[in-house]
Amino acid sequence: METTSRAGAEDAPSAVTEEEVPAARRTIDGYLQAPFPWYGLDAAFTGPRWLMQVGTAADGTVQHGSTGHGDEPLVRGDSAGDKHRFAVVVTVASSPVRHSGDGTGVLEATTVSSAAWLAGSGLLAYTWPPQLDHTLRDDWLDQQTETAFELADDLGGPAWSVLSLPVDGVPVPFHYRESEYGWVLAGSAHGGVHIGAYGRGMSAYGLGFSVVGDLAAYA
Repeated sequence: METTSRAGAEDAPSAVTEEEVPAARRTIDGYLQAPFPWYGLDAAFTGPRWLMQVGTAADGTVQHGSTGHGDEPLVRGDSAGDKHRFAVVVTVASSPVRHSGDGTGVLEATTVSSAAWLAGSGLLAYTWPPQLDHTLRDDWLDQQTETAFELADDLGGPAWSVLSLPVDGVPVPFHYRESEYGWVLAGSAHGGVHIGAYGRGMSAYGLGFSVVGDLAAYA
């Protein structure tokens, strides 16, 4: 998996300062810098759509990002969060082992496991067991994050099943798992990208994915 994935997503760099551009415009600009197509739920989904963040390499190249569908999930730990229904689609550029942009090291190849890891850690961002107090949450998150990483690195293991879902109208096998907090899936698409997804309150069965034709629909 790509080492930069675990560092978290960052906004892509912009030629102007943040104060000069509305937040929504900054977000769209980051997505427009990507050299690969973005994926979201297909036209069968008619609910709200929204952009999240893009993740970049050290040289500012966009490596991955997410599109949201349904209710925007609340911050983790909010007791009302379980009432929200959402599905997030993660698009990851497929890349071989390569030198980092600053020439200081080597970046690992991005694979389906990269998409699974980003989806699994993304779900954790909106998950807190309500019985945990603040002093225990960091320990819980560290433990669950490591578990998500190990699961993503073992897609052939017993935690995963196979779920066939359409991508641009063509059935594609996805690795799929459920937990008490939601579901996670990951697979590969055409166009040199891997797709991850996670959600809660919306069934993954029956979902379909397609290339985002107009990012304005998410703004």
